[in-house]
Amino acid sequence: MEKLSVILWRERELLDDLLFHLEVEQLVLASGRSKWLLKAAKDVEAVLDDMRRTEVLRSVAADEAAALVGLKPNPSLQQLVDAAEEPWRSILEDHRESLTATTREVVALADANRDLITNGYRSARETLMTLGGTTTTYGADGTAVTEADLPPSRIDRTL
Repeated sequence: MEKLSVILWRERELLDDLLFHLEVEQLVLASGRSKWLLKAAKDVEAVLDDMRRTEVLRSVAADEAAALVGLKPNPSLQQLVDAAEEPWRSILEDHRESLTATTREVVALADANRDLITNGYRSARETLMTLGGTTTTYGADGTAVTEADLPPSRIDRTL
């Protein structure tokens, strides 16, 4: 159980690191200073790579802990909490609650960043379309449409 707890601490630290790097990425996106966007995205990817490696270690440690408490391999953390005796039950429950809460924060921040990136891309595209001398309007789904994308129309210009 101790090995699993140590690995869960590491996962908690990595989730906090991910949260930090996502916030940095959001600040870069919101400031419009795209110079640092690639570095911010690489920092997020580096933490995600560390998390993938740690996940393998956690899986092995969870299987070992499952065997100690009479569970089948590949248990959920909640199953381990339910099967463990004190003090491990409380320790594992604390890990579970913290991991769940931080994961919710990460998902919300990642979604917000995705929206910022999408809006930034759309804005840049529309600006480039305007600079190119084409007329821009919006389609029914809210996307920008150039006059080349519009169906031909007949206008009586004799008035």
